[in-house]
Amino acid sequence: MTSRKIVINFPKEKINQPLVYKLIKEFNLVFNILKASITPDQEGHMVLELSGENTEKGIKYLKEQGLSIEPLSKDIKVNWEKCVQCGACVSICPTGSLYIKDRKTMKVEFDPEKCIACELCIRPCPPRAIEVHY
Repeated sequence: MTSRKIVINFPKEKINQPLVYKLIKEFNLVFNILKASITPDQEGHMVLELSGENTEKGIKYLKEQGLSIEPLSKDIKVNWEKCVQCGACVSICPTGSLYIKDRKTMKVEFDPEKCIACELCIRPCPPRAIEVHY
C-alpha cells in the first residue's frame, strides 16, 4: 500500500465541492487530514496523508479538477545556514522528524517523510531557521 503526504490548494470556486470525498468513493483511498484551513469564498489549504493502491490516480483526479497538489516535503524549509544546532526543535517534535542522530556532534537532522507540518518546531527555534509554507 502506498502512502503520500500532500498539500492541496483549493481555489475559492472549488471549496464547496466534495472533491476529497471522492478519493474514498471512487479510488478506495484512506486519508488522514493533518491540517486544514478552508474558508468559504476564499482559497483553502489542506495537508493530507493518502494511503491506498490508487494514490497516484487520486492525485491525478484532484489535479484534473483544478486543484494544486504538492508533496508536503517541498513545503518544509529548514535553513541550515541559520540553524545554530541548539536542538530546541527536537524536544518538541511529536513525530521525530527533527532529531539528533549522533550524540557526539549533537547535529540536528530532518526527515521530511515523518513531518506532519504541525508547526510546533517554529516557535522554539531561536534563529527562526524553520518555516512551513502552504
